[in-house]
Amino acid sequence: MEQGGQVLWWLAAVVAVCWLLIVERILYLMFSFPKQRKVWVEQWQQRKDHSSWYALAIRESWLGQAHLALNQNLNFIKVLVAICPMLGLLGTVTGMISVFDVMANQGSSNPKLMASGISLATLPTMAGMVAALAGMFVHARLAKACKLLELKLEKSLRSQR
Repeated sequence: MEQGGQVLWWLAAVVAVCWLLIVERILYLMFSFPKQRKVWVEQWQQRKDHSSWYALAIRESWLGQAHLALNQNLNFIKVLVAICPMLGLLGTVTGMISVFDVMANQGSSNPKLMASGISLATLPTMAGMVAALAGMFVHARLAKACKLLELKLEKSLRSQR
């Protein structure tokens, strides 16, 4: 972390929040949503009327609630993933400023001083890209899983004619 500079600490905070939200979504999809889905399906099956306006309104309400619950925090995770490479680029800029500052003050003949600035420039970029790639993969998987769960719920709540 010392070699990457202050920007790496900000990047670590963003990544920690992002993964905290990802773990929350995974736990919700594995434990909470199946229970709620079961309640909705049981209530739907207990209804005698599946085709009236009132029944369809209840069904649409449940589907809307499911959509909101399943997609909660997914956009925020996407934003945090998008911030990671930007913070990496910010680390690149601050590292290059450090290199230029060393060159201006000490001259360009001291490679040891320039090396610390170059690591300040490259480490945050690499860390930001790795964090963004991992986050993009997990976000895509979560979004797909949410969409599939929503479709399965919709099929379970179909009107029986």
